Amino acid sequence: MLNIALFGPPGAGKGTQSEFLINKYKLFYISTGDILRKEIQEESKLGLEAKNIIEKGGLASDEIIVQIIEKTIKDNPEANGFLFDGFPRTKIQAYILSGLMIKLNTTLNRLISIEVPEEVSTKRLMERGKTSGRSDDNEDVIRNRLREYNKKTLPVLDFYKDKNVLSIVDGTQTIEQVTADLTNIIEEELNKNLLNIVMFGYPGSGRGTQAKALAKKYGLEYIAAGNMLEEEIKKGTEIGKEIKELYDNGQLVPDEIVVPLIENKIENSKQAKGFIFKGFPRTLVQSYILEGILKKHGLSITKMYELEVSPFELVKRLEYRRKQQYAKSYDSSTAKILYRLEQHENTTVKVIKRYRKTHDVVKINGMDTIENVFAKITEDIETGAKNLR
Repeated sequence: MLNIALFGPPGAGKGTQSEFLINKYKLFYISTGDILRKEIQEESKLGLEAKNIIEKGGLASDEIIVQIIEKTIKDNPEANGFLFDGFPRTKIQAYILSGLMIKLNTTLNRLISIEVPEEVSTKRLMERGKTSGRSDDNEDVIRNRLREYNKKTLPVLDFYKDKNVLSIVDGTQTIEQVTADLTNIIEEELNKNLLNIVMFGYPGSGRGTQAKALAKKYGLEYIAAGNMLEEEIKKGTEIGKEIKELYDNGQLVPDEIVVPLIENKIENSKQAKGFIFKGFPRTLVQSYILEGILKKHGLSITKMYELEVSPFELVKRLEYRRKQQYAKSYDSSTAKILYRLEQHENTTVKVIKRYRKTHDVVKINGMDTIENVFAKITEDIETGAKNLR
């Protein structure tokens, strides 16, 4: 998700640039004035509360504003992100927005300030006043508005400067040059977002095949808990021996063994364009662990896929695999195969249900050919990337 706050004094050309950014990056425009008027017009609970205050000559409180912003964000889950105009206006509102972003499991990627000297702003607005017919486009009112803007805005800019998310654009340039600068800033921001995928599906659904193909196509680091555990077994390490004993008894490997291997893999994959996880998280506890690991490294889950395959087909595929040279150690008997399917039903399905409440888990028909399944997944990934760009 791409979240941008656009700042600029009256006459900076913010309206023109906002329209461009909304269209190019498929962002939802949040103007506190607009959404407040919308709530009042619709006579919502918050709207009526704000109307009552405004009619008495007051201003809508930060408490009302932040609730309306939260409602707007939640009501538009299809948006690729949000463009904030007119918020945050004060340092207190900056703290409020930070808290709201945390609550919604996202962040403000960048605050961009289009800077224009007072004389230039005044000149532009005076010219506009000749044709706009607006009573507030006169020099005294304009200079007062600019003083108010500078007084309130500087603390907000300093707040985001300290967080290293402030970008400055020279608003005295041509519209095209300002647009180019904004585009460069946002493209750089988008490039920071790695593609992190979690691949779900029952054993035999084709998770590994698809995950490896996606890793190759997009330059991702393939993280398969099962593969890492198998490597430890092959190496004959003490951990490997412990893992083999657990496998032989049809038991799951504890998190105390799995997690350090996964974190080590992430820490040593500096050149990866992202990560694709197969076989992890298997449990609710592991889902929290994964989010903690990713957050520690400044990452988050980008995409989740669930491959759907019928129970009969799963057993058929796994029975075939256990007779092949590439069979896994946990494929050694029909009983173990059925046990693994049962384990997935009892543990991992709960994880998927949890993620459905917080993420968009995309279901893919895994009964199709390998090539067609891969095509469906890549189409979804690339459609999302195009929408962001």
